Amino acid sequence: MAIDNMTRLIGTAAAVCTTLSFVPQLVKIRRQGGRDLSDSMLGLYLLGLALWLAYGVRIQAAEVIGANIVGGALVIAAVVMKHGAAPSADGRAATRGRG
Repeated sequence: MAIDNMTRLIGTAAAVCTTLSFVPQLVKIRRQGGRDLSDSMLGLYLLGLALWLAYGVRIQAAEVIGANIVGGALVIAAVVMKHGAAPSADGRAATRGRG
């Protein structure tokens, strides 16, 4: 079954929107720390992305593959930021172990 251009455009737009929707969470973690962010949610979200990635590979959908690779990288970045930085007194995240 061939995918027409409009369907591909819709898929690409959806992939961009859902992937970029996680960026504000990273900004919030950077500014305020990630103490209130659930590890369970991040783990389940990452599992979902991995399953969507596998699905995208199986159906050879570049939009699905790309969105879930980028999404996974964003979630991994959130986990690293959450566990690697604590907010400072001025509300900014301070890296642990530095000066």
